[in-house]
Amino acid sequence: MSTMGIGLTMFCGMLVLMAVRVPIAIAMFVPGAIGYTALAGWLPLMAHLKGAVYGRVSVYDLSVIPLFMLMGAFAVQGGLSKALFEFANALLGRFKGGMAMAGVLACAAFGSISGSTVATTATIAQVAYPEMRRIGYSGRLATAALATGGTMGVLLPPSVTLMVYAILTEQNITKMFLAAYVPALLAAVGYLIAIAVVVRVWPDQAPDATPASATEVLRAASRVWPILTIFLVVFGGIYGGVFTATEGAAIGNVLTFVITVLRGDMDRQRLGAAIRTTAQTSGMIFLIFIGADMINAALALSQLPAQLADLVGHLQLSPLVIMAGVMVFYVLLGCVMDEMSMILLTVPTLFPVIMGMDFFGLAPADKALWFGILILTVCEIGMIFPPVGLNVYIMNGLAKDVPMTETYKGVVPFLVTDFIRLGLLIGFPVITLWLVKALT
Repeated sequence: MSTMGIGLTMFCGMLVLMAVRVPIAIAMFVPGAIGYTALAGWLPLMAHLKGAVYGRVSVYDLSVIPLFMLMGAFAVQGGLSKALFEFANALLGRFKGGMAMAGVLACAAFGSISGSTVATTATIAQVAYPEMRRIGYSGRLATAALATGGTMGVLLPPSVTLMVYAILTEQNITKMFLAAYVPALLAAVGYLIAIAVVVRVWPDQAPDATPASATEVLRAASRVWPILTIFLVVFGGIYGGVFTATEGAAIGNVLTFVITVLRGDMDRQRLGAAIRTTAQTSGMIFLIFIGADMINAALALSQLPAQLADLVGHLQLSPLVIMAGVMVFYVLLGCVMDEMSMILLTVPTLFPVIMGMDFFGLAPADKALWFGILILTVCEIGMIFPPVGLNVYIMNGLAKDVPMTETYKGVVPFLVTDFIRLGLLIGFPVITLWLVKALT
């Protein structure tokens, strides 16, 4: 078999293993190791593993991932999600569909301190979903709004996926954080508009508005000061150049832990749960790193990425057409793969291809930031896109009274706003880059 054939066989084998629900890290590592052996032999494989595994997990920049994840775990165990949802609902309850909007905004706010899409969706949904159903929201709108709102954890700092992209492509993490804010704001606005349209076209999907009194709004606002404090200290310090992203994550951990202890929401059992969750998830992420490195090394030996780049270079197509094709590829890939695996597997191959093209005359650093935000936007879409959509499955596990098909129908209006936003981000890179330019 030719080297190209071995490379294609590896890739197809990986997809088959993922389709039969083999853990992602193993599904990437095993075909990669077999392919590497077929191309170079056992001894070169052993020599590669001896240095590659240590070289990957000993990178200092990677320490920011478990640190931000632990901060998010403290926030989850400390009950900060309920205060966020109650405040958002007090503000938006005067509008029809306001509680669904509050769920979306609570997801956005909680995602900005947890960094985890799964944690954001599961945590806010446990607070918001029962209340939404109690006052008369349809299962379709309630589950779709919360599943969609949770996807903003992919894009909003300190998104783990965003940090992984920055590390893989050797970009400044602080600049990546800044580049994500305006697209994330557009996402939130789009989702609120989608809810407003749905409840007016189909009034039975939500109950009538129930405005909160000024006293209730003030009382709810008084309970969200910890989230605001954490955000201002951590991200204000990072953007102000007071400390690095890693140092900011460490400070955020201490601050979140102290606040939850002072609130009386942290005990030994919850502390243990936070540490266990962080260790388990971090271990999974690092194993995915090792698996992705293995198959990427084997693919490099097969020359498949180089031949792909050469093929794209000879297509004589507009760079924007190629970019649109890459986005479609990511949407389809999201049907069988989670966002972390997509980033680790595809970025080493596609990033050099994109960097070799001219998009609106962008400088290389700007192009890297722009491409990263586009990938993360498509990852958001993949989290709710049929027939998989990880967030839809999470909501289905929490809302067993709602058929999954109903949730898929409910996410369609949100997907429409997502694709509109993606088109705007592709056509107007300034949306992504202007905040970076203004603050750095």
